[in-house]
Amino acid sequence: MHQKITPRGAGIGIVFGVIVSDLLLLNTLVYTHLATFIAIFLVFIVGILDDHRDTKPKTKFIVIILATLLIYSDDIVIRSLGHLFGYEIPLGWFALPFTIFAVTGFTNALNLSDGLDGLAASISIIILGTLALIGYHYEDPFILSLSLSFIAALCAFLWFNWNPAKIFMGDSGSLTLGFVIAVLAIKSLSYIQPSTILFIAAIPIMDTIIVMIRRKRNKKSIFSPDKTHIHHILLKFFDGHVKKSVGVIIMMQLLFSLMGFDFTDYPKQRFILLLFVLNTAIFYVFLTGMLTRQNKFSYYRKIKRKQSLKIKNNLNAKG
Repeated sequence: MHQKITPRGAGIGIVFGVIVSDLLLLNTLVYTHLATFIAIFLVFIVGILDDHRDTKPKTKFIVIILATLLIYSDDIVIRSLGHLFGYEIPLGWFALPFTIFAVTGFTNALNLSDGLDGLAASISIIILGTLALIGYHYEDPFILSLSLSFIAALCAFLWFNWNPAKIFMGDSGSLTLGFVIAVLAIKSLSYIQPSTILFIAAIPIMDTIIVMIRRKRNKKSIFSPDKTHIHHILLKFFDGHVKKSVGVIIMMQLLFSLMGFDFTDYPKQRFILLLFVLNTAIFYVFLTGMLTRQNKFSYYRKIKRKQSLKIKNNLNAKG
């Protein structure tokens, strides 16, 4: 969308700002969770390499898996899927593989949401803000401090990234943010039900699920790139107006995050899970309808353009 060359290294400023400030002001917390901070730094490094020379997806996945093993050594792991139908669903030996799946999935989901000026940063601020409230409510200094550190850095970055953006966060920013949010979300499972996370981080999760379902229905690889993400569809709907598209997605994420925070003390996980599935289905139908309509409009526009061009050529020939 940008006609001018725009640098994409703002992730370096965001992450270094957090690391330096946390080392100076929260050094006890950093040393207590040293393995987690090393894991964050590893994901950050692979993000820089990807911005610089387009790292292979396989390399990124390997690094994220190694980083997940590090947070596992810091006892940040999904041990249970919570209570469902009156029974707890412990993961047992499957806890580590499921944690790897969840962390890599969400890290890449947030990375994919970085498609419009200010979008990934705004979504992240809302999600981190909700997690900070959970950290404050349950007096967890790790969740609260790390969330607020990244919110402060993102607010400074957003000043330069709001449309028209002067700089992008790049993969060094989006991959690190996705990983940090995944880590904090897993840490918050000590206090809340797992299903509430689906609402707190709804937009990246729903977008990824919907896009994968659509690709599968169209007989494409679920990993193949396309322009059918929520932000692409809204951008077409608003005739290329970036601020309106981002604004709508921000409001949607804010609504879902507030619902998720409201559900933190809600005991019925089954209801929350069914509600999320229902919301995802409604979104899928709504976005598919919008996409179909836009494709029809594009098709008729092309026909009209061809007809106009034909008439013009005929008139020129007669003239």
